[in-house]
Amino acid sequence: MGMPKHGGFTLIELMVALAVAAILLTIAVPSFQSVVNSNRLASSANEMMAALQTARMEALRLNKRGVVCLSANANSAAPSCSNASPTGWITFIDVNKNGAYDSSSDTLLRTATASGAVTIRSSTAVAGKVIFRSDGMARDGSGNLLMGAIDMCLPTSNPATNVSRVSIGSGSRVSVTKDDTNSDCSAYTVPTPTNT
Repeated sequence: MGMPKHGGFTLIELMVALAVAAILLTIAVPSFQSVVNSNRLASSANEMMAALQTARMEALRLNKRGVVCLSANANSAAPSCSNASPTGWITFIDVNKNGAYDSSSDTLLRTATASGAVTIRSSTAVAGKVIFRSDGMARDGSGNLLMGAIDMCLPTSNPATNVSRVSIGSGSRVSVTKDDTNSDCSAYTVPTPTNT
């Protein structure tokens, strides 16, 4: 009777398995990073769409103005509107019709911040604030139906389409499109949609 054989791997088999795992990991990581970045952009754009729809529906329901404005301190105890380096946005009913959130009179509906390193920018027509009147329509400073956009941008080339654009057309229609800024989120102007 011979010695019993013990099962196991040889050193060569183990090295081959590690080499195959390393190759698979090298292929999978860039693809996984693209998925993570795409999800960050999509979740921020979807949250912005939800905020706009909430403001519009509450403006109609309460016969008051509903506002979504960009904010640098959206999750603080006393959030405020700011188009300078925004990190999120706030949605509120503007009882005193001044376009700014006042905790003593206005009703805060929701707050949100962009996920990860997402940069938020708005077109000139929006200028950091969308105000829905009691008829459910958003208008610009001249009283015309609003045609504007808010961009969620990631400074990356992975994915190539590094912008999710939330467009407001004809004063109330909201849609999301994708765009590419060649991984630069600082040196481009958010375009105004022509007809959404």
